[in-house]
Amino acid sequence: MPTRLIPRIKLPSLGLGASERRLLLAIMDVACLWLALALAIIWRTDWDRIGAGHLFWGNPSWFVTLLLLWLPVGTLLDIFNLALAASTSHSVIACGAATLLTVLIYQFIPYFTPPLGPRGVIFTFGALALLLVCAWRATYALLFVQPSFQQRALVLGAGASGRALATLLGHVPASGNPFRGTGYQIVGFLDDDPAKQGTVVDGISVLGGSDRLPVLAAELGADEVVLAITHRHTMLEGAFEAILACRERGIRVTTMPSLCERLLGRIPVDHVGRDLQAVLPLEKGPTERLFTAAKWAADRIAGVVGLLALAVLAPLVALANAISSPGPLFFRQSRVGKGGRLFDVIKFRTMTPDAERLTGAVWCAAADPRITPVGRLLRKTRLDELPQCLNILRGEMSLIGPRPERPEFVAQLAEQIPFYRARHAVLPGLTGWAQVRYGYGDSVDDARIKLEHDLYYVKHAGFYLDLLILLKTPAIMFSLRGQ
Repeated sequence: MPTRLIPRIKLPSLGLGASERRLLLAIMDVACLWLALALAIIWRTDWDRIGAGHLFWGNPSWFVTLLLLWLPVGTLLDIFNLALAASTSHSVIACGAATLLTVLIYQFIPYFTPPLGPRGVIFTFGALALLLVCAWRATYALLFVQPSFQQRALVLGAGASGRALATLLGHVPASGNPFRGTGYQIVGFLDDDPAKQGTVVDGISVLGGSDRLPVLAAELGADEVVLAITHRHTMLEGAFEAILACRERGIRVTTMPSLCERLLGRIPVDHVGRDLQAVLPLEKGPTERLFTAAKWAADRIAGVVGLLALAVLAPLVALANAISSPGPLFFRQSRVGKGGRLFDVIKFRTMTPDAERLTGAVWCAAADPRITPVGRLLRKTRLDELPQCLNILRGEMSLIGPRPERPEFVAQLAEQIPFYRARHAVLPGLTGWAQVRYGYGDSVDDARIKLEHDLYYVKHAGFYLDLLILLKTPAIMFSLRGQ
């Protein structure tokens, strides 16, 4: 008797991209908080007699305020970081802390929040919010990192750029699939070099040449084709036709630098070739004039506020320095600013006087003996940078931007790192994207990674990114990771 053949039905891909994952996290987080608030009010008050509909539609400010509070608190504690959200323990701990902080602040906001007077209501709201948010985040870390929810990527190019992509995505702190935190699963490499075909790169097979790209993309269910070829003008015509065929079939096509930019918030300078557009914005955006004016005003306000804080802190630092390490209160040092122009940055002195008299310009080490006891505390909290509010008021620096580097180091790094001088396209800043994402570095490799973050800021500077950096900066200061 002949076997009946059941036609195979192709289901739509469940793969979630990076932006979709962040949106899902935010929506479900807020939904859990709203549900916890509604249940607490209905359970512990007389609202059940009035009806849940009036609770929601009659008091929208209660829920909107909770939304507006959760987003900055969550950003501050980095709960929307996809790599970290894939770790159950980190996600639950961070979201638990964010939930408790949100509930604590929420109850002290007048007019726009419900009267949670009785302690039982407050306790119930906090307990339910903690339970629901942590349960959701644990579910996400366990469920949404499974292969069925991954974006399946086929990478064309198994050379340096392809290997670098696998390595960068492989740094995600999640067990099992090394790419699951970012939402990407590399299902294979393709390369037109016969010597690479049939080999394995970082545990991923090179499945053939570019001529097999359309067929393999269909067989493997690829959601995206990633072009990992640094000098794309050298690409063979057959490879171009294969990529075009994939695009015609609805498969997304991107480049390795663009994918790293989107997932990791950095521009891999060693793999963009001579593509200046991949590094710098070549056209003005529609809000650039407004952003420039707002940034100028914010810098002046920040400079004045910084001066007031400096007036309070300076006498205390002067007294502490007089006891532990007598010498000047302030320290001036030449730095490279916008357009490559030199200026003197002003800092609290944190080292012994004439610290570089014998060594010349050198990076500060982790346990540098030149740092004074008071200076170590100032560096850890980043308060040694506070006098730079004077540089901000003088127009030499901005509140946010790449940190200014010494001319001796700039000359050295520009010879070793592509596009290094491109960071001078904007004003240097008191804090920046590299500072909140990477931290301190004392080597050329560290400088390369920091540059990749700096160039991401140069390319994407705007209201949202500046606000994000401002929200993340206090956490960096309180973490005492300065050096």
